[in-house]
Amino acid sequence: MERRQFLSATTAACTALATGRALGQAPAPASPVPGPTPASPAAKIRHRIGVSTYSFWGFERAEWRSIDKCLEAAADMGFDGVEILQRQWEDRSPAVLRAAKRRAFTLGLDLMGYSTHQGFVSPDEAKRQKNIDDTIGYLEEAYQLGIPTIRVNSGTWGTRKNFDDLMAHRGADDPLPGYTVEDAFRWVIDAYAKLIPEAEKRGIIMGLENHWGLGRTPEGVLRVLEALKSPWLQVTLDTGNFLEDPYDRLALLAPHTVLLQTKTYMGGGVWYSLDLDYERIARIMDKAGYRGYISLEFEGKAPVVPAVKESLALLQKHFQP
Repeated sequence: MERRQFLSATTAACTALATGRALGQAPAPASPVPGPTPASPAAKIRHRIGVSTYSFWGFERAEWRSIDKCLEAAADMGFDGVEILQRQWEDRSPAVLRAAKRRAFTLGLDLMGYSTHQGFVSPDEAKRQKNIDDTIGYLEEAYQLGIPTIRVNSGTWGTRKNFDDLMAHRGADDPLPGYTVEDAFRWVIDAYAKLIPEAEKRGIIMGLENHWGLGRTPEGVLRVLEALKSPWLQVTLDTGNFLEDPYDRLALLAPHTVLLQTKTYMGGGVWYSLDLDYERIARIMDKAGYRGYISLEFEGKAPVVPAVKESLALLQKHFQP
């Protein structure tokens, strides 16, 4: 095209654009800012699957206490990641944490969860503060390990004789004399209000689990979340901790979930067994838009290695279409 023709065409195009605007035509929309594309309601999400070291150790199998041994087994079995049970460490010195982080990376595993224990249901302010301080330490350990989320609890009153007795009462216990459930919620909410800034500055999401005591119902978990309204306090959702009518309850917490812990009970459960429909659970999580990790928590009496492999195959069938 000659220069004169090019200028003529350009002038005509500009005139047409100006005329169109004068006639009230909307300008062409700007290109959208790039970002993640949300899954359509019908889309099937393919999740990464990890395993908790608790699946191997179970608090009782001494030969599986080594975190390194659990990492090796998880990689050999084909898991994508590992959730570390904090109480399983025999040594939590910085050098040991760094070595575990390095080993996981060389095995091609994500360290994707840190399962911790704490309780704030106590009238003893010093006891609550110790649990706050301990949890800050767990947040720092997760930061050193490169783990993006930790499982946290509300706690129980401690009025049952032991954990077996608590399980016999379906995870419920009675308030201490002179105190109420309202007191307990106030203590828990106050504790997490102090912990949220500590989690935020480390970039770690706390996931409040549906885990006995105040957390045994979705309403209890949501009451704490709604009081604080922080992206740094969300939900670690355990499929095995709603002992009755689990599916509607799981659906209530699914939109807030940052890690899904999936229980299996090959050989029968230690305290109880649930016949969980993982096809249905996968649909619930997909509907809520959950894209995160699935973490296996094997809690049965069957031999560990074949049971964990069988559990992985079950989860792959429903969460990795």
